[in-house]
Amino acid sequence: LKMKKFRKVLDGLTTSSPGGTIGSPSCGSAAGTPTAAPTPKEIDVQETLVSENFQLCKTVRHGFPYQPTALAFDPVQKILAIGSRSGGVRILGRPGVDCYCQHESGAAVLQLQFLINEGALVTACADDTLHLWNLRQRRPAVLHSLKFNRERITFCHLPFQSKWLYVGTERGNTHIVNIESFILSGYVIMWNKAIELSTKTHPGPVVHLSDSPKDEGKLLIGFESGTIVQWDLRAKKADFRIYYDEAIHSVSWHHEGKQFMCSHSDGSLTLWNLRNTTRPFQVTFPHGETCSILEPFVIFSGGLSYDKAGRRPTLTIMHGKAITVLEMDYPIVEFMVLCETPYNNEVQEPYAVVVLLEKDLIVVDLTQSNFPVFENPYPMDIHESPVTCTAYFADCPPDIIPILYSIGAKHKKTGYSQKEWPISGGTWTLGSHTYPEIIITGHADGSIKFWDASAITLQMLYKLKTSKVFEKPKPGEGRAAELVEEDPFAVQMVSWCPQSRIFCVVGISAHIILYRFSKYDANTQIVSLEVRLQCESEDVISPSENENNPCFSEQGSHSPQPHHQHPASPGNRTPEGIKDSIPCLKVKDRVVRVPPGYQSELVIQLLWVDGEPPQQITSLDINSAYGLLAFGNCNGVAVVDYLQKTILLCMSTLDLYGAADPYQRLTRSPRRNRQSTSGSFCMRGLSNFYSDSKKRIRTSYQSKSESRENSFSRSRSSSVSSIDRDTKEAVTTLQFGESYGRKSDALPTPCLWVGTSLGVVLLIPMSIPTDQEERMEEPVTIGPSGAVLMLKGSVLRFAFLDLVGALIQSPYEVWRDLNAPEDPDRPRRRKLVHFSPSSSQDACGDGHLAVVCSERQAKVFLMPSQSCLFVHNITESSFVLRADVVSVCNSVCLACFCANGHVMTLRYDHSSEFCFDLHKNYTNNSKIIDSQLSN
Repeated sequence: LKMKKFRKVLDGLTTSSPGGTIGSPSCGSAAGTPTAAPTPKEIDVQETLVSENFQLCKTVRHGFPYQPTALAFDPVQKILAIGSRSGGVRILGRPGVDCYCQHESGAAVLQLQFLINEGALVTACADDTLHLWNLRQRRPAVLHSLKFNRERITFCHLPFQSKWLYVGTERGNTHIVNIESFILSGYVIMWNKAIELSTKTHPGPVVHLSDSPKDEGKLLIGFESGTIVQWDLRAKKADFRIYYDEAIHSVSWHHEGKQFMCSHSDGSLTLWNLRNTTRPFQVTFPHGETCSILEPFVIFSGGLSYDKAGRRPTLTIMHGKAITVLEMDYPIVEFMVLCETPYNNEVQEPYAVVVLLEKDLIVVDLTQSNFPVFENPYPMDIHESPVTCTAYFADCPPDIIPILYSIGAKHKKTGYSQKEWPISGGTWTLGSHTYPEIIITGHADGSIKFWDASAITLQMLYKLKTSKVFEKPKPGEGRAAELVEEDPFAVQMVSWCPQSRIFCVVGISAHIILYRFSKYDANTQIVSLEVRLQCESEDVISPSENENNPCFSEQGSHSPQPHHQHPASPGNRTPEGIKDSIPCLKVKDRVVRVPPGYQSELVIQLLWVDGEPPQQITSLDINSAYGLLAFGNCNGVAVVDYLQKTILLCMSTLDLYGAADPYQRLTRSPRRNRQSTSGSFCMRGLSNFYSDSKKRIRTSYQSKSESRENSFSRSRSSSVSSIDRDTKEAVTTLQFGESYGRKSDALPTPCLWVGTSLGVVLLIPMSIPTDQEERMEEPVTIGPSGAVLMLKGSVLRFAFLDLVGALIQSPYEVWRDLNAPEDPDRPRRRKLVHFSPSSSQDACGDGHLAVVCSERQAKVFLMPSQSCLFVHNITESSFVLRADVVSVCNSVCLACFCANGHVMTLRYDHSSEFCFDLHKNYTNNSKIIDSQLSN
């Protein structure tokens, strides 16, 4: 489900009147009453958003149809249809032509039949209903439906350019439907009339219907038991009957209409000649003791002795004396041979075969002897490796998509057919309001995929493998195996700056990889930084000891130095053999050749400490203008200067407070003993991994949603006053930006905003040299200011507005290719772009607004005074999973996605509120894996 616009808005972030109250939203998620502090006169936010600006609408579904059941192809229009078990129909044409339809009943699609070259489609569903779809409109719709009440539909056939649809049933009868009026004609071929009167045994359900290529008035009926009848529709009698002792699976005519072939349950193929129907003209066991081989193409699935019942993972192509068996990754649901002519009595020259698998769509090129497959242009295999995180970016720089595509095109797999994709029908045009959109997916195998989501289709632009940064772990041994049983490179979160093209990846093995983009290949040696970010859970240190803590220095003189190589393992162990000061993975420490695209520059790894693995990274932010990267986990936060490759800050969350701890807890020393993580949690989408004091537990992908619900039920508390003193405080969100670190600041400076799982916001001001040479030589000074802001629930998101309500973007560096050849006409200096609220300062005074959203609340603070102007309790019955301040209709709003499936949007200063429910848009077996909200 892709949402480009919301058209209902929760207008309740603030209220302009002190006595204003908020009613419960229509979705049943009770919202609290917002309170308002007196608004300074110089703040004049003119809110223009109204609920009519928003609408929830389905635009497209990306990915492979879930549980596919049926396949159809229009050889003239060259469009393909795929039916699914949940009643969905996916219509595909040329790349970009992609349409999804859904039967209201949700009944499984049994069969699909195109009205060839007429822009219509017949679907037969498991609730014994036939539907006629009109495809000649913007949104396909059902024109007619016909329900069978007393018989179950088993097979349908619609001859080319015929107005009669033949419908076979489980009772063995064949009904005829007028395709124009979509009503039964009254003509029924009863099973007891089709077979000989002397035959008392029921022939079973109808499994095949087809008209003879020589005469469309002759209908071939195949029954499951092995009986085949050719029925003369005009004379209303049988021309011949065939009784065979093996069950029939399928039947196919030769185009001359003199022969047809049947496939049977014993793995045999029988060829029948109409001149003599007493016995088969030929019997072939293609995967057994083979008799004579047929010259024409014979294509079938299954037939192998080791095939399991109902699961056929192989496709066999017999041509001349050659037999080719194609092993598929998944069982075959259905396959279809593509020919140029729609007439079944013309010479059939097959050029491709479409194979619908349980989890993929394969098209085989039959025009080449080695039968290569076509490269699939549709985004069928989004979960080639299970998706573990997603990120969505709108309004990207216009040149980024073609650049990623051109780089990705150079890394295409080899071995594909060189011919054009044969499903080439339909037309599509971009809408008038399209803009560059990119979706990034992180996967369990450590791969990253960039997708172009600007149009209806989802096109993969570029793939990156993060595992290439590390040495390959040896099977059954190595540090990674002791942290997680599988997928040590699984991606947990990503951070991307499209303007500078700086890209960061957080992995499950407590590592961060920073990439730079280049259009040129290069020889590079990756710099590795190792960080100890674990804290003592028992020993208490005094304030005097804390002042001398070497983890932090304002001047950076005591910052840990980068480790370009990992120390040898024996030196990393205590005398008792406990792991200490080693990372989970080993970074390649040699010079490597890297292709154009994203090239790794820096790897940051958290270390084992006294036999305990590092805690998962829960938050990340990068800023290309500052050249800084910040990350946090349940123990604390660290800041890295990726330009100088140094660690600027590495502190526990408690040490950041200093004397400003709102819970009056005692500070902890650097970690020495085993730690407890009771009550702590990591929040970022549904890619969450939990730990206890004894072992590391990685939540499996199938059970993430359940584990997430359990973790939230354990850790949600609406009252911060009841927090245990020993509860760990995870860093849940980080954001760099121009702000005021202290109340006394007269001008904004670079700051790091830190949000925690206990609803606390900390401000960390920084001093960064502005001159390029000084920036590369002089240290960045950084230090907590003691500023503390409070909310209910875990902090999720920060945003900054100027005093007229416009969104202030974070500064960034303009991309420059560091590997480009020297060009005297092109300066290689850094070019920084800052978004200052100066335009509003003259009219409204100094300062800016900070919007802070937690799982339960939204607050607006005035900076630098840090006074809370407004607070709104977003939800009492659920909690917010994702939130972002987004630009809509030349204004901004706070969009929230809640755990109960509601999407809520809040504007700045009005007291009416709306929300809408996503539950009705999902089937019962659907799960929301992750969500992204972005402007």
